Amino acid sequence: MKTIIYSFALLISSICLAQETKGITIEIDIDNISNNEGKVLLSLHTSETFMKGLGVMNTESKIINGKINVTFENVQPGVYAVMALHDKNENNRMDYDANGMPKENYGSSNNPMSYGPPQFSESKFEVDNKDLKMNIRF
Repeated sequence: MKTIIYSFALLISSICLAQETKGITIEIDIDNISNNEGKVLLSLHTSETFMKGLGVMNTESKIINGKINVTFENVQPGVYAVMALHDKNENNRMDYDANGMPKENYGSSNNPMSYGPPQFSESKFEVDNKDLKMNIRF
């Protein structure tokens, strides 16, 4: 009988712990995409992954009427930044002109207006206990 009671208590505590670890949802809109060619790549980054390739979560979206809407789900509390790239030729990377300037549009969370590559310090935001919605501009 003790084994059944302990098993039941373990099951109940496991269910409660699983519910507590459910993360936050981050919804992202981009509504100023120049055309419907290719796709938009989006990455959720920490300071350790920012501008170093893939983020901690990654997704992509088809473009419809110059707009996309994507969601990162189950994001744990912390400090993050989102980067987005209009990958017109669908080669899964940013393309550059001979002079080093990007050929494809990009943006990041908080829409910083800077000359040069995005900086984590300008793009970061905090995830705590409520869902977020943001708009990124290219």
